[in-house]
Amino acid sequence: MAELSERMRAYVQPHLANIEPYDPNFTPCRINLSANENTYPVPEGVREAVDAALAATALNRYPDPMSEELRCELAAWHGVDPACVCVGNGGDELLFNFLLAFGGRGRTLLNCPPTFSEYEFFAQLTSTDVRNVARDRKTLAVDERATLAAASRVDLAILTSPNNPTGDVASSSFVAQLCRAVDGPVMVDEAYIEFAEAGADKQALLASCPNLVILHTLSKAFGAAGIRCGYVIAAPDMIEVFSAVRQIYSVNVLTQAAALAMVRRRDAFTPVVEQIRAERARIVRALEVDERLQIWEGQGNFLLVRVPSASEIRSRLRDEYSILVRDFSYMPGLADCLRITVGTPEENDELLAALAVLINEEA
Repeated sequence: MAELSERMRAYVQPHLANIEPYDPNFTPCRINLSANENTYPVPEGVREAVDAALAATALNRYPDPMSEELRCELAAWHGVDPACVCVGNGGDELLFNFLLAFGGRGRTLLNCPPTFSEYEFFAQLTSTDVRNVARDRKTLAVDERATLAAASRVDLAILTSPNNPTGDVASSSFVAQLCRAVDGPVMVDEAYIEFAEAGADKQALLASCPNLVILHTLSKAFGAAGIRCGYVIAAPDMIEVFSAVRQIYSVNVLTQAAALAMVRRRDAFTPVVEQIRAERARIVRALEVDERLQIWEGQGNFLLVRVPSASEIRSRLRDEYSILVRDFSYMPGLADCLRITVGTPEENDELLAALAVLINEEA
């Protein structure tokens, strides 16, 4: 990315002068397995319901500020009061608002890298200090002892479960301990929770952990990354804060209509999620026969794989096969690591065939 001009560096807030935007490192390609999107077709009947909902939506009126109809549907699904839910323009808006409301100058976020880079990016935007506690160098699991030791010296925390890009799930006992140790809000980002084993979610902790915030999104399991819709579940007074700092009318009428149609038909997505889980296991079985590779299977819709000459293989996958995966080699602790989204069986077949050729050639 080009640096800001001297004129712009003089105009922007000092703490933003050297900021670099989040970069998904996207290149147009035939098979995109780099962004953890759900690459499966929308289930039969759901797209028709979405199209009908969009066609019936008036465009000349402002959106419902709190997405009340969708909010009530989400609350009923999760068995909570609507006062415990806030809908946002994707999980990203809610992540930013979490840092905007509870972070800021003189406050510190607890973060456990390697994890989603937007946490530190939004911390920079909001002048929030970051205390990083690195994960275990070999397993990439959270260092629970070190994290809890640091928790008393921070003001808020974010933990991803399943974690991106490692795929591991935090235990409920650890999350409960973290909530007790942090004198401030603790967010658990559950963007990929639908792909995890039953009981992996942390909603049951809300009753005993009033500072817990759980983040969800429709971008992954629902295959709705394009409509930008996420939501948080938390105590009502926490939700009041999210409601107060949100941008006015941030969730547009078309997003609200499409999301409501999809959530009402959520059972239709269960077979898709099950197939992605099965494909994840199939890719692991195919790759683990090669002793040169290290695989973190995890519980998301992706795999983290350490591959010799990973950056070169990623480039050749893109240039020679038009298959895009994500190179994480730049991130501390993830040398030679690629993150591979679990695609359709046909996409996965092409990926595995290409990898077999390239790994042998690079070796």
